[in-house]
Amino acid sequence: MKNQEKKILVIGSSGQIGTELVEGLRTRFGNDNVVSSDIKEPQVAQSGPFAMVNAMDRRGIERIIDKYEITEVYLLAALLSATAEKDPAFAWELNMESLFIVLELAREGKLKKVYWPSSIAVFGPTTPKDATPQHTIAEPSTVYGISKQSGEQWCAYYHKRYGVDVRSMRYPGLIGWKSAPGGGTTDYAVHIFHEALKTGKYTSFLGPDTTLPMMYMPDAIRATIDIMEAPTELIKERTSYNLAGISFNPTEIAAEVKRHVPNFEVDYAPDSRQAIADSWPRSIDDSAARNDWGWKPQYDLQGMVDDMMLNLKKVVV
Repeated sequence: MKNQEKKILVIGSSGQIGTELVEGLRTRFGNDNVVSSDIKEPQVAQSGPFAMVNAMDRRGIERIIDKYEITEVYLLAALLSATAEKDPAFAWELNMESLFIVLELAREGKLKKVYWPSSIAVFGPTTPKDATPQHTIAEPSTVYGISKQSGEQWCAYYHKRYGVDVRSMRYPGLIGWKSAPGGGTTDYAVHIFHEALKTGKYTSFLGPDTTLPMMYMPDAIRATIDIMEAPTELIKERTSYNLAGISFNPTEIAAEVKRHVPNFEVDYAPDSRQAIADSWPRSIDDSAARNDWGWKPQYDLQGMVDDMMLNLKKVVV
């Protein structure tokens, strides 16, 4: 690959993470240096190039890489936890085939660097629930978790066997206001804000005491760009890094929302997503990420809720 400036392709750019990641990358590296791509047209106006592509279409992805002289790929396309349970075969196909395509392109020298997100879904009922360590038992009980655990091992394999510079983090539940969540088990923590402002009421699909690791989207975007920008020698974990922000349950976030909507009412009707949540950790030990490449979250629960409310009040009607 000839020497050139950084050119980034984000695959799956129209989802909850992709929408904000593209914005963050363009702010940092310039609009024209970041190409967004998805299987559908973007829902938000684009400030830089967009290319329509299926994440399982190798030739289509190659054409984009060649056209824009791409050096790095952020592969975000995936079927998430709750959605994947409805179509396990397709979830496996999408989540794994898209990763293989990008890893192979990197192995062939067409890319310098790859980012692929993992998830706390790699953990399961036998994993220590509190301060879950970087290295621990990972026996996932969901299709999504199985695909992410397998993907972590393939990333490590391609790095060790072929020298592919692939980097990954295990996202907790992500909360943001700029786009809709994508069918995950932690989506209640986004829905609760919208319903509080629209109706003053919310019915949670998780029980009141279901504590899960969460993170505000600005922290997640910053961590994603930071791990990719860290010097190669600092990246010690080639499966995926634990990443932590805030752990809370529906009762606790509801109390924070109530500071902004005093008459807000919440009730609880746990559904099939409760079993998924019960299999996941309550809190995460991310000391490896902190020690290796300097990760540190900026938002606590109150700060996140205040910022969500400030922004959502402008857009929710």
